[in-house]
Amino acid sequence: KKRARVNCSLPEPSWEERLANAVTPLWRLPYQEQLQVKYESQRKILQTLASRLEELGIDAQKPGGLCCPLQPVVPSPIINGYRNKSTFSVNRGPDGNPKTVGLYVGTGRGRNIVCVKANHVENIPSKHKQVAQCYEEFISHSPLDSCLLFHEGGHWRELVVRTTSCGHTMAIVTFHPQQLGQEALATQKALLKEFFTCGPGAVCALTSLYFQESTMTRCSHEQSPYQLLHGAPHIFEELLGLKFRISPDAFFQVNTTGAEVLYQAVGELCQASGDTVLLDICCGTGTIGLSLAHRVSKVIGVEVVEKAIEDAEWNAACNGISNCEFHSGKAEAVLPQLLASWEDGRPLVAVVNPSRAGLHYRVVRAIRNCSSIRRLLYISCKPEGEAMRNFLELCCPPDPKKKLAGEPFAPMLAIPFDMFPHTVHCELVLLFTR
Repeated sequence: KKRARVNCSLPEPSWEERLANAVTPLWRLPYQEQLQVKYESQRKILQTLASRLEELGIDAQKPGGLCCPLQPVVPSPIINGYRNKSTFSVNRGPDGNPKTVGLYVGTGRGRNIVCVKANHVENIPSKHKQVAQCYEEFISHSPLDSCLLFHEGGHWRELVVRTTSCGHTMAIVTFHPQQLGQEALATQKALLKEFFTCGPGAVCALTSLYFQESTMTRCSHEQSPYQLLHGAPHIFEELLGLKFRISPDAFFQVNTTGAEVLYQAVGELCQASGDTVLLDICCGTGTIGLSLAHRVSKVIGVEVVEKAIEDAEWNAACNGISNCEFHSGKAEAVLPQLLASWEDGRPLVAVVNPSRAGLHYRVVRAIRNCSSIRRLLYISCKPEGEAMRNFLELCCPPDPKKKLAGEPFAPMLAIPFDMFPHTVHCELVLLFTR
C-alpha cells in the first residue's frame, strides 16, 4: 500500500510579512541580536579588506584577521519609525489594484513585482504612512492611470515623504506628463493641491507639497524642476543645536538622532585642533562640517547637488557660522583643483561621506597626492561595495602609471553605527592615517 503523502510545508507568508522580510529583514530579532548580526557582518568586511591588502603586499593582518580594531556597533537612539525620508512606489497590488501606493516585493528580473502597502513596516513613521494612504486615495479617484511602465502610458508615479523633528512634513509627487498639454497639467496640479489643502488629504497638514514632471526613473531638480504647489519651499531640522534647511532633493541622513551620535563621534575621531582645516567631501547640506565648525579654523565643503550647496550656505549664515566655504560641482572636478595648489600650512583633515557608488578615482588620487592630509575619515553605508575599491586605492603602494604618488594611508580604527535598525545595513566609519 502506498502511504498518503503528508504536506508538512509551512503556510505561505502573508504579503505584509513578505514586505517586512524584504525591507526590514531583521524585524523579528530582539534589538541586541540585530546589533550582533551587524557586528559580525562588519567583522567579515574588515577581514576581506585585510586579505585584499595582503594581496597588494601590505601587512595588514591584525588580531582576528582584521585590518584594524573593530569597536561594537553603536546603537540607534530610536529603533522604530526612525526614517525621516520614505519613497513609495505606485504599482499593481496583491489584489490587482494598479493604483496601490507602497513598497515593492519581488524583482523585475523575476517579473513578479507586487506593490504592497507599508502600514506595518516598523522603520517608517506613522506620518509617512498617513501621507501615502492619502495619496492612494487621491489617485484612486483620478481619471488618469498610474504609470506602471513608461512606454505603456499612465501618469501617477512615486511619492517621497520627508519629515523633521520640528514637526514639518514635505510631500513630493512624481508625475509622467506623457502627451498632456500645459492646461491639462495645470488641472492635475490644482486638483492635487486642493485635495491636500482642503480635501481629505488636509489631515496630513503638509508644510510643503511639491510636484515633479519626470520622464525618467530618477530626475534631478536641474533636469526637471520641483514645482512648489503649496506651502513653504523648505522644511527645517535641528541637529546638535544647529538649524538646517532641507530642499526636496538634498541629502540628509535618514536617521536624525542616529546622525547626531555619528557626527559627535566623527568630531572626536578628527582630533581637530584650533588651526585644523576640515575638508568635507560629499557634504550634502553641510551637516558634518557645520556641526564641527566650532572645533576647527575652517571648513571646506564639496557637493555635486547645487540645491544642497545653497542649503549649506543658508545653514551656515542662519547659524552664524562664518568659517565655512562650500563648492558646488562633482568632487572629481572640484577637489583636484582645490588640492593641487594647496599651500596652507595648517593641518588638513578629510571627511568623506559618498553615496553607495563610492568616490571617483580622481578624488582618491587628489587626496593621496595632497601630503597635508594625514588623517581621513571614510563614512560608508555599504563598505563591502564600491567603498572597498576606495579603501584599496587609499592604502595601495604608490603607482606612477596611475599618477598615484602620495604616501599610502593605513586603516587604524573601525566603528559601525546602526543608522538603520531592522535592516542588515549600518554606517561604518573607518579612520585612515599616514
